Amino acid sequence: MTDRSPATTVGQAGESALIDRIRSRTGAAAPWIAIGIGDDAAAIVPDRNRHIVVTTDSLIEDVHFRRAWTAPRAIGHKALAVNLSDLAAMGATPRACLLSLALPASFPLDDFDELIDGLTSLAARTGAPLAGGNLTRSPGPVVVDVTAIGSAHPRRILTRRGGRPGDLLFVSGRVGGAAAGLAMLETVERNALETVERNALGTAGRRDALTPAERGCLERLETPEPRLRMGHAAAFSRAVTACIDLSDGLADAVRQLAEASGTGAELRAGSLPIDDGAIQWAQRSGGDALSSTLSGGEDYELLFAVSPRRRRSFLGAMRRCPDVPVSHIGELTRPGEPCLVNGDERTPLPRGFRHF
Repeated sequence: MTDRSPATTVGQAGESALIDRIRSRTGAAAPWIAIGIGDDAAAIVPDRNRHIVVTTDSLIEDVHFRRAWTAPRAIGHKALAVNLSDLAAMGATPRACLLSLALPASFPLDDFDELIDGLTSLAARTGAPLAGGNLTRSPGPVVVDVTAIGSAHPRRILTRRGGRPGDLLFVSGRVGGAAAGLAMLETVERNALETVERNALGTAGRRDALTPAERGCLERLETPEPRLRMGHAAAFSRAVTACIDLSDGLADAVRQLAEASGTGAELRAGSLPIDDGAIQWAQRSGGDALSSTLSGGEDYELLFAVSPRRRRSFLGAMRRCPDVPVSHIGELTRPGEPCLVNGDERTPLPRGFRHF
């Protein structure tokens, strides 16, 4: 049973109780997890004739999120989602995940439970059970580090480097929403959005002044949905030559895919499926939805390079994911500077976010 002591912080609860609270939220062990939480390491039964695909990413307080802005459940969800998005971009199927948490002793126990619930809920829904990890004390920010483990058929793994000149560029879903959501939160924090009270941030009232489409942008930012089914379908379509997920902006993804493939690229401004909420926010705030969509990150959609001869095969595969549209937004070209075509203008694509 979960420890229900009156402890109010993780420091008061103690490490053993915290591990028990995590274990109680993971549910029954998946059949492919031979050894899970509680031992020195996890043991996972390998899939026959498949490669293991492993990725890791961290969310750092005041770099990737602010606890005043984001609910703990959303932090846990996103920490796993960004890793699952990497598996999706490789066409891999999730098998398990590992979680390492660095927390100040004063971190509230209720927030700890919510964070774990956010991660384990997504883990259960996507077939990526929590198999182990680590807990440690942090003298400063909260650090949530996740490793996601998947598997893929060796001849179906998608990479960034297989694109060729003439390949068509498609993107899943709608883009620019997460960047707009971040701008909304920053504006509220500065108290520049007059109809939202600054002291309501983090409560139900903080979104009252936003349109439904704008609130959707906040959801895109806080709880992104990894495109696992789409990545898997693309891998088995035999039509996709290269793929990457959109973590640091659409323009950055196009640049990275083109660079890895040894090509150039052209994007058509009029073909970009910009999120309606991002357009509304730009109109309200005086911003530029196109610019923020190109340079803003965290959409976690997928960018595909598709052989033009196999376009119909690709679109047929994408129909297996009817809730998420795909849009033809440009092409790979001969080696050269990736550019945006907007009417008669051609401009170099901006570069994405960099930590250093």
